[in-house]
Amino acid sequence: MVGAASIIMALQTVVVRNVPPDKTAVVTIGMLHGGKALNVIPAEVQLGLSVRSFDPAIRALLRQRITDIVQLQSACLGLSAEIKYVEGYPVVCNSEAETTLALQVAAELVGEDNVDGDMDLLTGSEDFAYMLQARPGCLIRIGNGEAQANKMLHNPGYDFNDNNLVTGATYWSRLVERYLPPRAS
Repeated sequence: MVGAASIIMALQTVVVRNVPPDKTAVVTIGMLHGGKALNVIPAEVQLGLSVRSFDPAIRALLRQRITDIVQLQSACLGLSAEIKYVEGYPVVCNSEAETTLALQVAAELVGEDNVDGDMDLLTGSEDFAYMLQARPGCLIRIGNGEAQANKMLHNPGYDFNDNNLVTGATYWSRLVERYLPPRAS
């Protein structure tokens, strides 16, 4: 456990000591498992990390630094480490034409003042990124109301706003109607 704690503390320096300040990177230690009894030192401890960046070169750098730190911290403490590094989701890259259409339909539905087409980049991961590698498209967020503004998905306080179901269904229906050509009668 002391070794795991040492590694966790060292990993907290990866971004600040290795990534230029004008680049975005996140290293989150979100899982720690080890032991089952209060008075027994566990033979094994498991850590789980989430690593994110918009830049493939930065992601490669993070992988190398994380691997180095885990191996070297372990060796310094007389421990061994096994690393299973699984590449995460790619970066979401919306296509221009589909994004323009998505924003137009949203503005028609809820009004331009309620549509933010200039959001800052988010470091969240999304499997829809794989779809966007195969086909042009756009990932949108319909929001969850003012009460949930600071409680995004994956937050223990998140509570889906059921009132969004009607707005979401209406949006998708209108988007399909606008995207697909009209049928000949």
